[in-house]
Amino acid sequence: MTLTQVLGVLLIFILCPLLGGLPLIQWITYGFTRQRLSKVGTGNVSVSAAFYHGGTIVGVLAVLSEAVKGIAAVLLARYFFPFDPTWEVVALIALVLGRYWIGRGAGTTNVVWGYMVHDWITSGLVLLIGGVSFTLFRERRSGKLAVLILLVLLTALRHPQNGALIGATALLSLIMGWIYHNIPDDLELPEAGVQRDSRKVFQFFKGDQSLLTLEQALDANKVGQKAATLSQLKRWGYPVPMGWVLPPGDAPASLLNKVQPSPETPFVVRSSAVGEDSEHASAAGQYESILNVTSLAALEQSIAYCQTSYNLPAAMQYRQDQNATQGGMAVLVQKQVQGIYSGVAFSRDPIARQGDAVIVEGLPGMTNQVVSGRFTPEQYRVWVREEDLAAIAERSEPTPTASRSVQWQLPPEIRLKMEGKGKLPALLVQQVAYLARHLEIQYHGIPQDVEWTYDGQQLWVLQTRPITTLLPIWTRKIAAEVIPGFIHPLTWSINRPLTCGVWGNIFTIVLGRRSTGLNFNETATLHHSAAYFNASLLGQIFRRMGLPPESLEFLTRGAKFSKPPILSTLRNVPGLLKLAQREWKLEKDFNQMSHDLFEPGLSEFTHQPPTHLPPQMLLTRIYRILRMLKHATYFSIMAPLSAAMRQSLFKVKSSDLDNSQTPEVTSMRALQNLAANARQLLPNLNELSPQSEVVLAELSESSDGEGILRQFEQFLQKYGYLSEVGTDIAVPTWKENPQPVQELFTQFLFHPPPPSRTESVKPHNWKIRQVQQRLHLKGRVTALYSRLLAELRWSFVALEEQWRSNGLLQQPGDLFFLTFDEIEQLTTDANPELREKVPKLIAQRRSNLEQDSQHAPPSLVYGNPPPFSEQRDFVMSSSAQILQGIGASPGYAEGSVKVLRTLKQVSEIGRKTILVVPYTDSGWAPLLAQAGGLVAEVGGQLSHGAIVAREYGIPAVMNIHQATQRLKDGQQVRIDGETGVVEILSPPSESVQVDDQSV
Repeated sequence: MTLTQVLGVLLIFILCPLLGGLPLIQWITYGFTRQRLSKVGTGNVSVSAAFYHGGTIVGVLAVLSEAVKGIAAVLLARYFFPFDPTWEVVALIALVLGRYWIGRGAGTTNVVWGYMVHDWITSGLVLLIGGVSFTLFRERRSGKLAVLILLVLLTALRHPQNGALIGATALLSLIMGWIYHNIPDDLELPEAGVQRDSRKVFQFFKGDQSLLTLEQALDANKVGQKAATLSQLKRWGYPVPMGWVLPPGDAPASLLNKVQPSPETPFVVRSSAVGEDSEHASAAGQYESILNVTSLAALEQSIAYCQTSYNLPAAMQYRQDQNATQGGMAVLVQKQVQGIYSGVAFSRDPIARQGDAVIVEGLPGMTNQVVSGRFTPEQYRVWVREEDLAAIAERSEPTPTASRSVQWQLPPEIRLKMEGKGKLPALLVQQVAYLARHLEIQYHGIPQDVEWTYDGQQLWVLQTRPITTLLPIWTRKIAAEVIPGFIHPLTWSINRPLTCGVWGNIFTIVLGRRSTGLNFNETATLHHSAAYFNASLLGQIFRRMGLPPESLEFLTRGAKFSKPPILSTLRNVPGLLKLAQREWKLEKDFNQMSHDLFEPGLSEFTHQPPTHLPPQMLLTRIYRILRMLKHATYFSIMAPLSAAMRQSLFKVKSSDLDNSQTPEVTSMRALQNLAANARQLLPNLNELSPQSEVVLAELSESSDGEGILRQFEQFLQKYGYLSEVGTDIAVPTWKENPQPVQELFTQFLFHPPPPSRTESVKPHNWKIRQVQQRLHLKGRVTALYSRLLAELRWSFVALEEQWRSNGLLQQPGDLFFLTFDEIEQLTTDANPELREKVPKLIAQRRSNLEQDSQHAPPSLVYGNPPPFSEQRDFVMSSSAQILQGIGASPGYAEGSVKVLRTLKQVSEIGRKTILVVPYTDSGWAPLLAQAGGLVAEVGGQLSHGAIVAREYGIPAVMNIHQATQRLKDGQQVRIDGETGVVEILSPPSESVQVDDQSV
């Protein structure tokens, strides 16, 4: 590179960014009009100048000034590098970056004119073909991105040998695309006529084809989930009113030419924002819907009003709080159904969050009365069981022909159990409940919030969306097999991170980068002391692995899998190959790990019992066992998975396999053999009582019998690490409590079992041997894992005995009601205050476990644990005043009353504030986000206030008559959002009593 070219490089990287940031447009506009364009629209002065002053001398000069910048940058590079056009593109990149960093502009005009000077042939082709792209994509953002891609493709076709030029052009396109993503598009703003004028330009490219209807397949990423869902329902055959959809930024001209609203045929305008009504954020009530639109002028105005609601402060704050997608506002226009009964339905109870009850709320008239929160609706509970749904046809993705035959109607021979009385006909309520559960199944078991209306002849579906507060779905189906019974806190605090962590590692092997964003620590939870797996998360993982959508139903209802798509399977081939490599080396890896880690560790533990170790050394021992358990957990998951995979792959029957190598089977065979030997020494066996203590006493009377007892002790030494529940360290092992084994020995003695079938099983071919090899490995892994868990338990028991001797614990088993984190703190004295709380913690958790064990855990539980659950055990004062309402958002809260009769901004609201309001709608959301609880005079479980309260996780009670008069500022109250009880704890304090009008 010559000295002149070095100077050129410096000028390109210094002058071009400065030239891009030079505010020529602002200077020209301010000089002619005294208007500051940076204060208009989004601050993109180029777009603002074009739309506010297009066609005037100001607009022309603004465009020319930006064009001159692009041309100057290209000519500067051409002067210093006349034979290397790559530097011309580099100069445009520097110009664009300066335009963005300094002037906060996109630099589109700079690039267009600069590239025309750089390569007029490519520019002409892009202009010609790119003009068509707006017709193809029918959306500005997609059209712009298509032009950027086209620019790179045409450059590569025209200059295939110039890799540097192609790379520079690709970099320019990537930077432009990134800038388009970061800079708001003024063409989307409904301010000062910008939106209307800009739409006319792009409407030219779209024509009448931009008018979408609910009879088409719609993309939720382009028109919002609400419109996409209704179009899907309509194509499936559900009763959805006819409607049209305007994507974000579209003009209503084509729609206005299509429909004719009138007082006899009114229309409704509804929001369908991108990101609304998704599984992650419902956005209930955040955007505007307009009913009873009876003229074209009103329709046009209503559409603009609905679009504007996307940028209302409350809606923007909601999207920020929920990390919702920023994608613009599509508008849904439908023929309005004149409902004589209307309402909403939850396919699962949002308060109980379990069971088969469907909640239906409704009133005579239109639906908006129910969701507004200004009226208390009639509420019904309808039980829809699995057997009631047997009439639902086998589901598959509906085809245009089959979609009309979906059987969502309640079969005439079925009548559902229901609670609640009111003006709504009982048969209509049952039909609504059946429809809600039918829609839940259609969406693979995800609970649905359904908005409905009935016009006297037809039941209509106005909307359905996931109930965000009932996600995730927790299933007992799988967890009961892994961690059965009711779980102690210590067991759970150890098992959960081990299991979730290892499964996360395995899933990551298959998914690779597609595992990003998945929190594997949320794979499992406890609900009333019973373990549950996260079916929603596992279903999401399975779908990412290429399994079909009904994977969620497989986890929750046992539905069968359909064949996974070929493309999804191919996408997972690299990860599956990595998993296959791990499977192939599994036995070799286990043998190596046993030699290096497991066997030396277990040998040391055997020769150094934990009985007399001090607490600090016991904690060190526990840490070492946990490190070994982490590796052992991997093998304990992979070994049975490998065996199952091989058995399925080679199509080997279970009857051809020998499962005798598992510790449970080998121990039982050893005990059977011992009982058979003892039977020969007891000729008077039939005269003995079939009780273990009697049999053992009889054996001790002879020397041969004492030999049997010694063999029994040896049996306990060998298999003493086993217990009734191998994965629960809170359950005593056989070594600690031999009574169950003694009873089993006695049972074998009096009632010898038949010979085991697997004793005669022998591998016949190489396929069976391949599976058998993994079964034997599974047995070795199970024995190792069980021994490590036993060593862990014995270490904790030794620690418990020392703490019982110094008075910290009172009785055997107390330690298992603490978590491992708490045990660490107590051992290291990291939290001195915890020591004083230990007795109360243990007593409370022991009581909870005893209460939980009295009830069978439900198979499915919806949503996360309710807030403030630790306050559930409060005792209600007999002298307190009780107000009864409708529980609308679960949880418990105690705090000071703040009465608000109108919506205002109140600075002193906090987590100890219980808001008392006449009603709630979407506008109250910012206050609810700050408060600790909510009490409303009217409303039900499905009103906007209740939905928002559940999303923010605060308890809420609705339908407390005259609550704003009966409760006063400063009163201390306690609310139960599940039962709907408001307990008044104290009279209002005069010092804090504030008149509502002064707030």
